[in-house]
Amino acid sequence: MTDAPASSAPTTAAAPGDPRRRPPGRRPAWLRRGGPPGRLGWRRALLLRRVLAAALAATALVLALSPAERVAVVPVVVAAADVPAGARLTAADLVVREWPAELAPAGVAHEVPALDGRSLVAAARAGEPITDARLAGAAPATDPGTAVVPVRLADPAVAAVLAPGSRVDVVAAGERPDEPVVLTSGATVQAVLDPAAAARAGPGSGELLVLISMPRSAAERVAAMSLSGALAVTLR
Repeated sequence: MTDAPASSAPTTAAAPGDPRRRPPGRRPAWLRRGGPPGRLGWRRALLLRRVLAAALAATALVLALSPAERVAVVPVVVAAADVPAGARLTAADLVVREWPAELAPAGVAHEVPALDGRSLVAAARAGEPITDARLAGAAPATDPGTAVVPVRLADPAVAAVLAPGSRVDVVAAGERPDEPVVLTSGATVQAVLDPAAAARAGPGSGELLVLISMPRSAAERVAAMSLSGALAVTLR
């Protein structure tokens, strides 16, 4: 008995209106777009990343090659080393540095000669700008007939009423209590060293110094008297 041949499954032709039907010889849409379905979005994202990377690289190159913006600077006089309070400044104590103009403090000196011979009312650290607030009184006179003398006060508490620019007479004790000796009159206070310590000190401690500008003819006598004992000042 011979077996009957197996029949193949019937093939159903696409109907004319079926969306799967395409003209003969025309490629599928996904082939015309350049890849299988699902890869189109990935390729576009890859292309976009490459474009962005190229743009960022170009921007970085432009920034690296463009000249940096220059910051305006000004000359500023600073302390070349630590300077104690009351010290009389010399050219060796000072140096000029360039500072950004927007950071330079108000009242700062720009040339060393402007500070030569001035006295500090407070200590300055190395590299610290020297401003007018750090200086004692007005600029010292260039008159060679004047001198600045450190005077040790008999009562340091008196320094609380003194300030740079104060006009005083320097007085020493005489042979009799009612006969004081005026060593110089109309002198100018240049600096009061450590006024905070003066407020805490008791009468007669003799630890406070006041820098006083006076005629050179009286300066030597005042300096000698200050070495042998404390002096007093009276305000004018």
